Amino acid sequence: MLFIEYPKCSTCQKARKWLESSGAEFEKRYIVEQNPTREELEEWIKKGSLPLKKFFNTSGRKYKEMNLKEKLPAMSEDEQLELLASDGMLVKRPVLVGDDFVLTGFKEKEWLEIVHKNCTM
Repeated sequence: MLFIEYPKCSTCQKARKWLESSGAEFEKRYIVEQNPTREELEEWIKKGSLPLKKFFNTSGRKYKEMNLKEKLPAMSEDEQLELLASDGMLVKRPVLVGDDFVLTGFKEKEWLEIVHKNCTM
């Protein structure tokens, strides 16, 4: 699994500790140093069956500074993908990518169900 995080984020820290305590094998990637590419985002949207809007960090400072709540509805999917790929801080985190799933944000119950169902731990 690929675990994409912002190490200073308390939610990411909690998710990483949960993965470690569950014995899950995962590769860490820091979202600011290596933000998701447009191609990755497109693949993850298809794989995870998540709408594009679920990949935006709506509670983040940058999202609010850019007034994206107002701007996103008028933007095309293409423009939104380019925007997400331009700055990792706009992406909801953590992101967990498995062979057959993609999760954004950390909800322990959801992660427990999906990760245990899809991975050997």
